[in-house]
Parts: sequence; C-alpha cells; structure tokens
Amino acid sequence: MLMADLVFNADAMRSEKRDVARNSVCAAIVITGMKFVVGVTTGSLGILSEALHSALDLVAAVITLLSVRVSDKPADADHQYGHGKFENFSAFLETGLLLLTCVWIVWEAVQRLFFHTVEIDPSAWALVVMVFSIVIDYWRSRALQRVADKYDSQALHADALHFKTDIWSSSVVILGLVLVYAGERFRVSWLQKADPLAALMVAGVVVYVSWRLARQTIDALLDTAPRGARTKIMDRVVDIPGILEIERVRIRGAGNRYFADLSVGLARNVTFQRSEQVVQAVKDAVRNVLPDADVMVNAVPRALNTENIFDRIRGAASRNNFWVHDVSVQDLNGKLHVEQHVELDEKLSLKDAHDYVTQLEAEIKDEVPEIASILTHIESEPATIETTEEIVRDQAMEARLRAVTTEFPEVVDTHEYVFKRIKERLYLSLHCTMSDNLPLWRVHDVQTALEIRFKQEAPELFRVLIHPEPITDNRR
Repeated sequence: MLMADLVFNADAMRSEKRDVARNSVCAAIVITGMKFVVGVTTGSLGILSEALHSALDLVAAVITLLSVRVSDKPADADHQYGHGKFENFSAFLETGLLLLTCVWIVWEAVQRLFFHTVEIDPSAWALVVMVFSIVIDYWRSRALQRVADKYDSQALHADALHFKTDIWSSSVVILGLVLVYAGERFRVSWLQKADPLAALMVAGVVVYVSWRLARQTIDALLDTAPRGARTKIMDRVVDIPGILEIERVRIRGAGNRYFADLSVGLARNVTFQRSEQVVQAVKDAVRNVLPDADVMVNAVPRALNTENIFDRIRGAASRNNFWVHDVSVQDLNGKLHVEQHVELDEKLSLKDAHDYVTQLEAEIKDEVPEIASILTHIESEPATIETTEEIVRDQAMEARLRAVTTEFPEVVDTHEYVFKRIKERLYLSLHCTMSDNLPLWRVHDVQTALEIRFKQEAPELFRVLIHPEPITDNRR
C-alpha cells in the first residue's frame, strides 16, 4: 500500500471515530436532560437512577471523545509506543464512574424500601421519555459498536457496551413504573416497592457491566497478553525453517495496537541476508495472529549440536567478521593442526593484519580447545576494480597448456582460454570439463594441480583461474 493510502486511511479512521463519539455526546446530553426532568417531576427513583446513569454516561462519552482524539496521535519522543493507552485509561475512568453510580442507587433504594416512602407519579410522559431513551440508546450503541469493531477501539467499545445495558436498565425502569401504576389502579400497596426494586436491578446491571469493563481495562493497563495469543504465535514461529528455538515472546497492547517482542535462536553460520529473511517470516507469523502488530525480533546465534570442527572454526571467524576458506585440519600424533586462508582489507598494513589474525587464532583455540596449532595464510581482499590493459591471444602458449591437460585423466576437455594483461601481469582463465560424478574435493585437487603445472609450463603466468564444468553441461 502506498504511503498516501496509509495516510488517507489513518485520517478516515480518526474522522469516523471522532464523529461517532461526538454524536454519542450529543445524544447523551439530550437523554440525560429529559430523564432528570421526568425523574424529578414523577419522583421515580428508577428514572432518577437512570438519569444519574445517563449523566455518567455523558461524562464517559466526553472522556471517550477526548480519548479517541488523543489516542490516534502518532508516537513521539515522549510516547514511543504511541498514545493508545489513553483509550484504556479512559475506559478505566468510566468503570469508576459507573461504580459510583451504583453506590448512590443502592443506598437510595434501601432507604425507600425500608425506611421511608416516596410517592411515585407514573405518568405517560415518563413512559414516553424512557421509550425514547431506549430508541436513542439502540441507535448509538449500534453506531459505536460498528466503528469500535472496525478499528478495534476499546474506548468506543466501552461506550457501546454502556448504551446496550442502558436499553435493558431502561426497560426495567419501565416495568417498575407499570407495576407502580398497577398498584395504584388496583390498590396493591406492595407494588409501590417496584420502583426501588427496579432501581436495584439497574444497579445490578451497572455492576455487571462495570466488572466486565474493569477486567478489560486493567488487563490492558497491566499489559496482559490476549488469551491464547502467545501459544498461537509460538506454534507458528517454531515451524519456520531455520528457527532453532524460541527464547522469549512478549506481547503488550496500547489502544487498538499490539506490540510483540520475540527472541529466536538461529544457527550461527546463517548469513546476515538469510537471517533477515527468517526474521521477516517471524514477523509475518506474528501478524497472522495479531494483525497490524508492531513486531520486534531479536535473532540470537546458536551453535548446532551437529557442528563439526570446520563449522566451529568458521563460527569463531564469523563472530569476528572474518572470512576463512581453504581450511585444512591435520591429525599429527594425536594433535590437531589447522591451516587456513583469511581475507583482509588490502589497505591494511602487515602489522595490523597480523594482529587481527593473531586475535582470530586465539579465539578459534578458545572455541576449539583440541586444536594444538594454527597457521593462517593472509590474503588481501580486493577493494578496487582492476583495469584490463589488453586481451592477448597466444595460440602457441594455449597449445602447450592444452598438452599439459592430457596428464590429468579426470580432465575431459578444456576450452574458452582467455589471456589478459593487468598491470603488466598475465592472467589466464579457462573452462575445464570433468565427470559429473567426480567428488568436489577431487575436483579442487585437480584444479590446484593443473594451475601449478600451467605455471611450470608458462612461468610468465601470474594467476590462473579454472572454472570446472560437468560433462552434461557441455552437451546442452
């Protein structure tokens, strides 16, 4: 996706979240005002408790509006994980406000049930207001839930949950008013207690909702990982080729965004490019479980149990960013002796190069204590492009060299002889055909011996490069 598309989607998300939160505030103002007026005129504790509930919902809606405005701000130097936690914090405040509502409702309901009686006037106007409240709550809860699901917004989800419970609590209040009216009509005195009982039921609903919200917000604020997410991530990551072990998986949430931190073990002889590919595969696996997560992967090099002495030597060299090749290990009277080639920057002085090699040899001996001695051939690693002065054609020399190849039964054919003169030195490159099934170690031995014989036959040759090819390659 293009950067412009990402910016457009982010702007659209912010706009839609703010619009639905703003509409919720406006609706809360209207409903709260109507409930207070009707509650005071009728004396209904059920309606007054609903008015208080709606008033706190209004406060919660304002907090939600502020939270979505702040939480969508990008990360900055002081908030490096973004501002998403503000949504979780606002949901926590809403929970506290709901619990305060419950305390007042329960206290007043107990007073009216056991200590004093309040006359209730269940007017038609009260019923109309409560039905209107249910309609508005249904509309805004659906609108909030749709946007909350779309953008995984905990603050909007909390608001939507509030208004869903408002529908049930308003229905309970209506039932209480109907029972009070029935008590007056049919002269059943105990039905006068239906209103405070309805208020207690509203309080019970609020407590239930508050408990659910409290668990969600506390989990978010304490960085509790989503249930089962860690196990799912580990199951997917462990199957990625190249992963030896999973040392750590940590997950934390901030608003609608998750942050995952993993530490995985890779073979220490894996190249930097390959490790990058494996790390990307790990990130993709995590995002299959937690879409759009911010994933940090730490790749830790690990020695394999199957490593041989050559792997251990190369591992020690790689740890120091050295490239060794042509490693040879000899067992002499029960002691191991190593010969190796190492390439260093051609601009280094002999003293500096020797110091680097001495350090490398010491670390290899620490890595492989059974090694008695190490002899390192230092080569210069080219850092400049050589200019070829001319390409010469020497048919007589080529004929002499072709005759030399007959001394090697493994050589089927040589071709594409190219002579080049670089800095007054003569270079030769050619292709050499050998049997398909010839072991690579034997191919290398033949190449080395052939290079030596070419230089004996033509001492003016400075460097010889032989490219081996299988017979099948030349028959295509």
